[in-house]
Amino acid sequence: MALRWSDFITPSTLQLAPLVEFLLEPVSCRQLQAELKLGLHEALLNGVRHGNNADPAKCLRVRRIESSFWLIWHVPSDHGATAGRGLFLIHQCFDDVRWSARGNRVQLAITRRRMGTVAIGRGWGSRDR
Repeated sequence: MALRWSDFITPSTLQLAPLVEFLLEPVSCRQLQAELKLGLHEALLNGVRHGNNADPAKCLRVRRIESSFWLIWHVPSDHGATAGRGLFLIHQCFDDVRWSARGNRVQLAITRRRMGTVAIGRGWGSRDR
C-alpha cells in the first residue's frame, strides 16, 4: 500500500465532532472508533485552544496518513503543558504519540494490526513503517 495523505482544514472552532468523524473514517471497528474519538477530540481541542489561541479567524489543519502498517494523524498543538487529563487520554488512546521538534504539532498513530488490517507480504524493511 502506498502512502495516502489527506488534509482536512476547518475553522478553528470547538465544534469538532464532524471533523473527528471524517478523521476516523478508515477505522471500521466501533469500539476502537469510540476510544480514538476521545483521544483525537482532546488533541484537536488542544490545537484550537492552545495552538490557535481559540482564534476563530484561524484554521485548524489536520493531516491523516495511511500506510501499510500505520494510521497517523498530524494535529497542530502546543506542547507547553507537560501533564494533564488531555495528555493522559491521548497517550492512552494511541499506540504512538510524538511531538514535533518545535512542539507545535503532535503525531498520533495506531497500528493497522490494532485495527485488524495489516498488509500481507510486507516486512520490517518496509519504508511505510
